[in-house]
Amino acid sequence: MALQESLARFKKQQEKCQAIASNAAAKHASSRSAAAAQAAPNASRPPVPQIKFSNDTERLQHINSIRKAPAGAQIKRVIDLLYETREAFTPEQINEATYVDMNANKNVFESLRNNPKVNYDGRRFRYKAKHDVKGKDELLSLIKRNTEGILIIDLKDAYPNVMEDLQALKAEAKIWLLSNFDSQEDIAYPNDPRLVGIKVDDDLKQLFRSIELPRDMLDVEKDLQKNGMKPATNTAKRRAAAQVQGISSQSKPKKKKREITKRTKLTNVHMRDLLFGGSS
Repeated sequence: MALQESLARFKKQQEKCQAIASNAAAKHASSRSAAAAQAAPNASRPPVPQIKFSNDTERLQHINSIRKAPAGAQIKRVIDLLYETREAFTPEQINEATYVDMNANKNVFESLRNNPKVNYDGRRFRYKAKHDVKGKDELLSLIKRNTEGILIIDLKDAYPNVMEDLQALKAEAKIWLLSNFDSQEDIAYPNDPRLVGIKVDDDLKQLFRSIELPRDMLDVEKDLQKNGMKPATNTAKRRAAAQVQGISSQSKPKKKKREITKRTKLTNVHMRDLLFGGSS
C-alpha cells in the first residue's frame, strides 16, 4: 500500500511538471511571435538618417567668411549676381542668393545704391548697362542712331549674348566692325545702303591720292592727334610689346625697284666723268 501511494504521488508531480513546462513553452512562443509582429512594420520603414552637423558647420563658416570680407568683395559679389541674372532683387533676396546682408551692412548698401552699374528704385536693385538695349533689333537701332560709331566696350554689358548679335549683324552686312590692335577700341558703324555704288569725281580721287602720308605709323598717329583726332592704333605700345616678347616690331624695308629715267642716265654719265676723267 505504501508503495502504491508513493507511485501515485510521483505520477501527479510528473504531470504537474509537464503542465508547467508546456505553459512556459506556450508563453515563450507567443512572446516571440509578438516581437516579430512588432519588428515587421519597423523593417518596412527606412532607417532614420543620423544627424550630421559637419555640412551645416561648413555652410555657416562660408556665410561668416563672406560677411566678414571687405566691402568691395561683397559689392562685387552682388553686382555679379545682378549682371548674370539681369533680374531685380530686394536686399532680402540678395542675402538669400549671395549671403551678403545689406540690411546689416549699411556701407555695402549705400555703395550699391550709388554705384553707376546699379539701378535702385527704392526697393529692388537691378544691373544698369550703359546702353539700355535688350535684343538684336534694339542693338541695330542703337548703332544706326550713332552714325559716327559706337565703342564695342560700351556695348559688351548690354545683355548676355550681345557679342554674338554683333557678329551676326556684321555677317548680315548691316554693320561694320572696325578692329585694331587695342581690342577695347573696336568700333561698330552702321552700314548705310545708300552709300553703295556712290560715284566719286576723278578730280577728288586725284586730290586724295596726291596727299603724301608719313611712312611711319608713329608720325601718322602724331598728325592725327595734332588735328584733334584719336588714332585707332597705338603703334608705340604695340612695338614695345613686340620688343618684350623678342619679336622685331618692324619688318625689313623692301628694296624699291630702281627705274631708269633720263635723270638716272645723266647721273650715270656724271659718275663716269668722275671716275674716268671724262674719257669716253
